[in-house]
Amino acid sequence: MSTDPSRPLLAPPSGSLTISEPKVDPALQLDAPEASPSSSVYLSLVIPTFNESENIEAMIELLSKLLDQALPGNYELIVVDDDSPDYTWKIAQEMVSQYPQLRVMRRQQERGLSTAVIRGWQVARGEVLGVIDGDLQHPPEVLLQLVAETQQGADLATASRHVEGGGVSSWSVVRRFLSRGAQLIGLIILPGVIGRVSDPMSGYFLVRRSAIAGKTLSPVGYKILIEVLGRGNIGRVAEVGYVFQERQSGESKVTWKQYVEYLRHLVRLRLALSPFGRFIRFGFVGLTGLFVDMSVFYLLREGLQLGLTRSNIISVELAILNNFLWNDAWTFSDISSRQQGWRQRAKRLLKFNVICLMGLILNTLIVNFLFNALGMNQYVAKLIAIAVVLFWNFWINLKLSWRVTEVK
Repeated sequence: MSTDPSRPLLAPPSGSLTISEPKVDPALQLDAPEASPSSSVYLSLVIPTFNESENIEAMIELLSKLLDQALPGNYELIVVDDDSPDYTWKIAQEMVSQYPQLRVMRRQQERGLSTAVIRGWQVARGEVLGVIDGDLQHPPEVLLQLVAETQQGADLATASRHVEGGGVSSWSVVRRFLSRGAQLIGLIILPGVIGRVSDPMSGYFLVRRSAIAGKTLSPVGYKILIEVLGRGNIGRVAEVGYVFQERQSGESKVTWKQYVEYLRHLVRLRLALSPFGRFIRFGFVGLTGLFVDMSVFYLLREGLQLGLTRSNIISVELAILNNFLWNDAWTFSDISSRQQGWRQRAKRLLKFNVICLMGLILNTLIVNFLFNALGMNQYVAKLIAIAVVLFWNFWINLKLSWRVTEVK
């Protein structure tokens, strides 16, 4: 087989799974039927594939026929293939000359449906990003209804098996039970996310780029919709019914491993979206600060024979600097990465320091009270004071030093 040399394969992105705004020249808008490589388009639809050589040609033909009528010259199809042994990527690449809106990526280093979708979105030029399975189990004609919903202002338009017009063709009782059971578990762990749609397990949807731009996604497994709902700024959601079709060709990729990954994804997202997850990281960073604090305190008290209050102030201030650097790079990295530049960092450091200095006052009062008034061991007094101030520092810093509302 030979490929079209005029349209090389897309280079797979690397690094963080962050969706950016399209880097295109505003003057290069679509006036012609065909989009140039540097032009923006309305819709970028990703088709993640692995061993879909028997379906990919029909899939591209059907989607192109539909979108040529609905969005002539204003869309792109992006096949992201995980280096299929059956050469799905090569078959798709051979179709590029016939379908100019088609782009193909062959991934040889990464694997997984969710990351394939995100990597496709990272090279996409669309205002609206979407995903559809490459096995014809998602009826392509429903895509036009999803596009219409985004054109009417929906931030997310998803195909659902559980609304009017939806269903499954011939699922067994066991498979239906597992699907509904997975959704129920999701409602227990992530009610605010899973409860927003009737079919959170759907892998067929469109999302406005602006709703997820700048967000660092971290999916586990294949349920990318949950990640988008959880981490994106999703306002209006629209659902369109569809009937999930059985495979006509190829083999199903549903395994028990995918259900385990789904559970891991729910737990990870739960921790990431709640203050508890950040608190665990904040507390771990606090342990490193504790080591700095206690080490310096010991050296100043035992080595230099400085007074209790002076030793406490110096050791705590050094621990504050240590904690800020770690928290900025790890605990609140998703926020600090969108507030780059030395001015923004200096501003966060100043706020962090002021808040922690207020904690230092509280810390010093507690230490002196426990040591001088109650006669407690000075190191035990220090540990108790650190534990109390930890909660103060986390909560106030969460609200003031790293504020999501400050990000444009």
